[in-house]
Amino acid sequence: MEANYVPVYVMLPLDVISTDNQLEKPDELRTQLKSLKSAKVDGVMLDVWWGIVENEGPQMYDWSAYRQLFQIINEEGLALQAIMSFHQCWGNAGDVIYIPIPKWVREIGKSDPDIFYTNHKGARNEECLSLGVDNQPLFLGRTAIQMYRDYMKSFRESMEDFIDAGLIKDIEVGLGPAGEMRYPSYPETQGWAYPGIGEFQCYDKYLQEDFNAAVAEAGHPEWELPGEDAGEYNDTPESTKFFNSNGTYLIEEGKFFLTWYSNKLIIHADQILDEANQVFLGCKVKLAAKVAGIHWWYFHPSHAAELTAGYYNLTDRDGYRPIARMLSRHYAVFNFTCVEMRDSEQPEEAKSGPEELVQQVLSAGWREGIQVACENALSRYDKNAYNQILKNARPNGVNKHGPPKLRIFAMTYLRLSNDLLKENNFSLFKIFVKKMHADLDYLPNSDKYFAPIEPMARSKPEIPIDEILEATTPEEPYPFDSETDMPVRVDVGVGGGGGGNLFTAIFSSLGKIKSIFFK
Repeated sequence: MEANYVPVYVMLPLDVISTDNQLEKPDELRTQLKSLKSAKVDGVMLDVWWGIVENEGPQMYDWSAYRQLFQIINEEGLALQAIMSFHQCWGNAGDVIYIPIPKWVREIGKSDPDIFYTNHKGARNEECLSLGVDNQPLFLGRTAIQMYRDYMKSFRESMEDFIDAGLIKDIEVGLGPAGEMRYPSYPETQGWAYPGIGEFQCYDKYLQEDFNAAVAEAGHPEWELPGEDAGEYNDTPESTKFFNSNGTYLIEEGKFFLTWYSNKLIIHADQILDEANQVFLGCKVKLAAKVAGIHWWYFHPSHAAELTAGYYNLTDRDGYRPIARMLSRHYAVFNFTCVEMRDSEQPEEAKSGPEELVQQVLSAGWREGIQVACENALSRYDKNAYNQILKNARPNGVNKHGPPKLRIFAMTYLRLSNDLLKENNFSLFKIFVKKMHADLDYLPNSDKYFAPIEPMARSKPEIPIDEILEATTPEEPYPFDSETDMPVRVDVGVGGGGGGNLFTAIFSSLGKIKSIFFK
């Protein structure tokens, strides 16, 4: 039964470290961590903000507040997933604090705004740096990738004692907005609202130059980046020339653009993960990367919202298995979101398919032989969400005599809050954790329930992009059971009063609610 045990982590609040680099309310936090420990939670996840640590100047790192926080986590007997957060906190679901990228980097952006992602109307997005500057020495002699590498190197050097002690289990490397491997195609700060298709973000001069060179090499210098024909943030696919049922995305020019656009994202992630691998070489940690669960318009032929985010996924083209193949060279964990959502909870007009999307993506990771982890996209406290997560965690149920046929590597719950800790909500959460643990007691040694985390080996040789793209050939996903065989059941008095019943009621009629379901 131990092989069925799935560890549960809980995301810490976004503002646990203040914008002036101070640990906020350490005594209150310690009390909350003790509550998590009482629920048999395995660990916590934490954003390690670039915009806080290196804010004062290039390579002027201040890790003092994070060291204080890590010490508390360690003393409370919890493990840690650390996110290298190279993005801004603000403008995404649940953002409660404004943490921009380092001010000295933003100063460079004032004289060269093309370091930021840009839409076809020229609107800049300062959430993170454009992948177009990955290899441009624009940052006082360093490239963007060199900045990310130096930050991770300083983290390793400053936290080596915690790494050696086994506190840190994995390093999730931020690869875009919200830490996700995607383009910032649906920014609330620019007026996007669910279920808008979003906009392509490749109009900074560096990406435009790259595209022009690519079409020239392909013998089609006349081809251009999509413009107004691709619509605006809140359009529907059928209202655009690019995404409609007979749209540009189906012809040679559109296919070339979408291949270029999605390949740039894969190459971006591959380069940064290669640097991360070298930085943490020999450490007993796993690398991880997060991919966004963009479930709206999944049932439209164009998959428009996925395409603008950089996931070139269609009925006849798998957009996620190439990502998994790239991750396999770094032995990295594929972390995916929206595992708590059901199709029936989504408004019909959004043509949303979170269940099918999760099934496709998890299957892609498993087929490439890598470990897959999950997060919920929105805070939920009800049994319906917990049971959906449990089903996705072990899609074919528990095996009482050995490892289950399929299982995720870990589950990270969003997020630690006063709402979660309300009596009835927390009672239900404890049951959920127990079921994720296959009804077993807390197991402190991960070697007991899963493959041991070995010292990080060097990444395998770079996989040619043509070989990566061979993985676009679609295959049927692995079959998933319709329901979990270890459900959370609500007894009288559990799950009500603290928000559980309220959330169950809300999520049973989500066809009337559109605005909150965008991640």
